[in-house]
Amino acid sequence: MFSQIGQFLIETLFGFFVFLLLLRFYMQRLRAPFRNPVGEFVTALTNWMVLPARRVIPALFGLDLATLVLAWLAQGLSWILVLSLKGMALAGTAGIAFGAIAALAAVDLLRLSLYLLIGVVLVQVILSWVNPHTPLAPVFDALTRPFYRVFRRFIPPIGGIDLVPLVVLVIAQVLLIPVATLTQTVSRLF
Repeated sequence: MFSQIGQFLIETLFGFFVFLLLLRFYMQRLRAPFRNPVGEFVTALTNWMVLPARRVIPALFGLDLATLVLAWLAQGLSWILVLSLKGMALAGTAGIAFGAIAALAAVDLLRLSLYLLIGVVLVQVILSWVNPHTPLAPVFDALTRPFYRVFRRFIPPIGGIDLVPLVVLVIAQVLLIPVATLTQTVSRLF
């Protein structure tokens, strides 16, 4: 029972920061505005680890690698803590175990990125129905626009209803299937 509680707390705490770091990375990559409640929240909760990491990990081709590496490290540390809590001995096969954890953390970042996309699309759709002129609308628009742009060329609005968010959600769900299979395959190494 205490092991399950510990696992839940580890996954929740680390998952929260991994999502924040991924959101910060994608907001910077997609040039979403940070002068709004979402941007200020993400910046306030991640600056303490991103700013020092930027001194060590430089940007590459305009990508904030420090934020992405921190998300990857946090996800890897989460796996290490959960496996240690379950009683797995990682010291005996340290090289293989840490290689598998590194791969598992990278696959998890892809999975969490897809979940983040699904969440952003759902929030953006709900905001467009309820209050399309909310101060948060530019953030969600910037985060979804690149994904919508690909399909808007082929799928026009039908009866004034945009079906592109539905298409993006379906494709994200389809992509989650092989990613989940890959996660299960790598996690079987433990």
